[in-house]
Amino acid sequence: MIQNLQEKKTKLAVIGLGYVGLPLALEFAKKYSVIGFDINQNRVESLQQHTDPSEDVDEKSFENTDILFTSQHKDLQDATVYIVAVPTPIDAYNIPDLQPLISATKSVAKVLKKGDYVVYESTVYPGATEEDCLPLLEKISGLTLGEDFKLGYSPERINPGDKINTLTNILKIVSGSDSEALAYIAELYGSIITAGIYKASSIKVAEAAKIIENTQRDVNIALMNELSILFSKMNINTFEVLEAASTKWNFYNVTPGLVGGHCIGVDPYYLTYKANQLKHHPKIITSGRAINDEMPIYLAKKIIKEINRSGKILKESRVLILGATFKENVSDIRNSKIFDTVQELKSYSIDVTVVDPYASSEQVKEYYSHDLHREPYGTYDVIVLAVKHKEFCDLPESYFVNLSNKELIFFDLKGIYRDMLNAHIYFSL
Repeated sequence: MIQNLQEKKTKLAVIGLGYVGLPLALEFAKKYSVIGFDINQNRVESLQQHTDPSEDVDEKSFENTDILFTSQHKDLQDATVYIVAVPTPIDAYNIPDLQPLISATKSVAKVLKKGDYVVYESTVYPGATEEDCLPLLEKISGLTLGEDFKLGYSPERINPGDKINTLTNILKIVSGSDSEALAYIAELYGSIITAGIYKASSIKVAEAAKIIENTQRDVNIALMNELSILFSKMNINTFEVLEAASTKWNFYNVTPGLVGGHCIGVDPYYLTYKANQLKHHPKIITSGRAINDEMPIYLAKKIIKEINRSGKILKESRVLILGATFKENVSDIRNSKIFDTVQELKSYSIDVTVVDPYASSEQVKEYYSHDLHREPYGTYDVIVLAVKHKEFCDLPESYFVNLSNKELIFFDLKGIYRDMLNAHIYFSL
């Protein structure tokens, strides 16, 4: 089968061309004939012009690739390998929303043939591939796993904005429905991944490995957030504590902050959902999620408290927030927790300006009903440095002085300007 792909007698399809699927499709397309499928026609048209709307992939990455970008379901019929890399979000009640995954599975099932392979990369709770997706594949296609087609799971490990730990140099976990499937899937991914392949013993083990990566980070950040709240009451700077503790060789250095995005702030809910189905209450995971979800409101209350303490009137105060994306140096605003802080401040009639050099003003307006600016304007009573964009990291003190309305209150969520803004009221998490 690998030889058939190499000779381009058969094709490989990637379903979902977001920050996971697009780099994967382009990397495979350097060796094989690839079908890149996405239901978003506007996105497909941009990709056909070698432009990634999310700006995760540059134009050079499209060079020397054999790929058809399409939103037409019929084009999937030509593939023998289907890799599903669609989003797995949560709904307003923090319940897993499997609709994109189910929809993609149905699309694959309609064109599935004997001898085909289906591999999932979307982050799910352990069991989802075999318990939620497999029955649909068999029912719609009329085929039987093992006899007619093979199944696998290989969790994505893409780190948006990371130019060092990229797709090909991150160790790839693979799994299969049987030993033959495992061997083929390992060989397939091994043809593009230079960092090596790890063969998991089962699909569920691979699913679980992925889900705990981000759950572990979420819990550790929650611990730091709780400590930062405690240290604040003690008038101790958390970043100074971490700097001192990090002198021990085995200290795990995690910093406090707002936990958003489409991974760390989402994946633990998939695990707790599955745990609740099994009538197990995961205390540490749920407590960590509660702490991290409360941090945006905690931040807003601290800002309001300091405005009141300084003798300023809330409804006459202006707050500047530097950073709208969920992490530094990326344009992705999905599940950005700073807008929870914005909404809380606006509920007190505080004027809030959000500035970001990467985010789309149209998307911010659509997602959060708030205006986005490229540059600050006027003067402010409070400045919040929320995201560690490189544009915000080396600003002179005069920059903040010129933006300040008399005595400036500065909230440095990342601890970048600690001991550097002596003339201002300074706070960090």
